[in-house]
Amino acid sequence: MRVIASVLLLVGVVVGVSACEPPQTADLVLTNGYFHTLETEMPTAESVAVKDGRIIELGDATETLAHVGEGTRVIDLAGAHAYPGFTDSHAHLLGIGEREMTFNLDDVGSVAELQQRVAERASEIEAGEWIIGRGWIETHWPNKAFPTRSDLDKVAPENPVALMRADGHALVANSRALELAGIDAATEAPFGGEILRDSNSQPTGMLVDNAMALLDPVMPEGDVAAEDAYIVGAQRSARLGWTQLQDAGATLEKSRLLRRLAEEGRLAVRVYSAIEGPSESTREFLKEGPVDAAAEDMFSRRTIKVSVDGALGSRGAALLEPYSDADTTGLITWKEADLLPLYRKALRTGVQIETHAIGDRANRFVLDLYERVFNEIPPEERAVAEPRWRIEHAQVLHEDDIPRFAELGVIPSMQASHAIGDLYFAPDRLGEERLAGAYAWRKLLDSGVIIPGGSDAPVEVGDPRIEFYAAVARAGLEDGFQGEGWHPEQAMTRQEALKSLTLWPAFAAFEEDVRGTLKVGKYADFTVFGGDLLSLPLEEIPATPIVMTVVNGRIVHDARDLP
Repeated sequence: MRVIASVLLLVGVVVGVSACEPPQTADLVLTNGYFHTLETEMPTAESVAVKDGRIIELGDATETLAHVGEGTRVIDLAGAHAYPGFTDSHAHLLGIGEREMTFNLDDVGSVAELQQRVAERASEIEAGEWIIGRGWIETHWPNKAFPTRSDLDKVAPENPVALMRADGHALVANSRALELAGIDAATEAPFGGEILRDSNSQPTGMLVDNAMALLDPVMPEGDVAAEDAYIVGAQRSARLGWTQLQDAGATLEKSRLLRRLAEEGRLAVRVYSAIEGPSESTREFLKEGPVDAAAEDMFSRRTIKVSVDGALGSRGAALLEPYSDADTTGLITWKEADLLPLYRKALRTGVQIETHAIGDRANRFVLDLYERVFNEIPPEERAVAEPRWRIEHAQVLHEDDIPRFAELGVIPSMQASHAIGDLYFAPDRLGEERLAGAYAWRKLLDSGVIIPGGSDAPVEVGDPRIEFYAAVARAGLEDGFQGEGWHPEQAMTRQEALKSLTLWPAFAAFEEDVRGTLKVGKYADFTVFGGDLLSLPLEEIPATPIVMTVVNGRIVHDARDLP
């Protein structure tokens, strides 16, 4: 690498003697780094020049520093490694912000710890006030059992309590909360939901998927403003190296709020917004149509998000055969008749569909629906020739359904961290035989599809380093654990893992012409690490320093300024 001072002198000479039209003056030049472009013509570079949020030069320092003028900010990366801006292709931005600002139970390691935290919260508030939190997950606890209402009654008998599991597909409520909602032994679970019961048919306090809505009429509005949560969530994401979040579901009202925040320059990351449906929001959205390249390209909206089953951990994921550790096959949360009109309208209007499906029965259900709609509506009746419909998670697949993704042109949008978290309990839920189709990245890639990667934060931590590690190591984060039948051969290569967090999410969002690789004319989005993810020892990847995050040519995180 050249020394910047020397190159600046050289550039001054070159510019001074050139009779040609002077080059554009850059807003920002990053130099003395290793830029991994993912472009075959120039796979690496040492410097980049940026103007108005776009890359105007990419190459060696001589070329990029020729764009230095009055007002240009020049930064020496000191040998750090820069990549196309990392994209979280499945996250919940509101939830990320709320997790940072509210009763966060991520670190609870047992029922006793959960009780202690709830008792502490109860001591800080008045009797009768609600205690609402999220983040617990029992699969790492000593007894690996769901908490119950009696566990909560012992420490907060006077306060209604509702604590959502980390996956967002189940919650535990205490007796006071159940009483307020009128949930008792005679209460029937709604379609797509389950009320767990004890041997006397009394509710245990666990409400799964659509049954959680039974508490909605009595629960208070959140005490965190959505605007603040979005801003805080975006700031946290930028600190972790994300440059875009593909927000997996919001009301149209909240999506409009996101757009306004983007227009006002108050979001640190780009947002690709999906509207949760079927709902009144999706009906209105289908009338309005997609929003592309709004607010200086910091916001777009062209997707509808649907969830058709629950999560594996809470046994709501819909399986073709019963769970190996329980007498249930999980839950399908929407009827075919509810989804077909929405899917048909979306295909005709150019709106992308992304459908949450975790279990093998749910994935087959969605693939069948997609195939039916694709067959019913010929290409000439579609607003977009290549709809790029997605299945979010695609965690457990029947072997017969794996090739159908490529055959139908359906994109499996998957989160690698689910595999290294679930490996501690998925064998119990699924049995060894079904593990052959679980988190089957290699089989899917070899069939001819791409796999956009993400984190599903706040369900998972939401750290791109963990996602990269999980994709290539397919092993426990702290101990390198791999259980029997975990199929380490299904791991991605490092190049594939990199594409899963850069180029492939861009393609899944119809943005591969402007994002996903580093090239002149594309957006100036960079994620800069202190080491090379493509060559570091596996165990060092999760702790690699996040040096800098640049979005639209704006530095939104700079660790060099931190103590």
